Amino acid sequence: MSVHEAITRHTRSMHAHLEAFQLLDRQREEAIDQALALCAAGQPFTVDAINRVTTQINEHAKHGISPTRPYVTEAMVKEYANRSSR
Repeated sequence: MSVHEAITRHTRSMHAHLEAFQLLDRQREEAIDQALALCAAGQPFTVDAINRVTTQINEHAKHGISPTRPYVTEAMVKEYANRSSR
């Protein structure tokens, strides 16, 4: 295999890795938005879906160049919802 082919294969691999990260990150943001909407409406909510995707993101990051994301607590959601409603 030529150097050019190796570089191309590596670049494609990194691009695919980042695309997968972007998909997971969008899913995490959607879960955060859902939790915030429920919290703002005074409804019960959990951060389970957020942290499930966060675990996937952090595992994915071990195999490439994508960043990790912090886990979210219910207190964090409540604090953000309170700040946003002002």
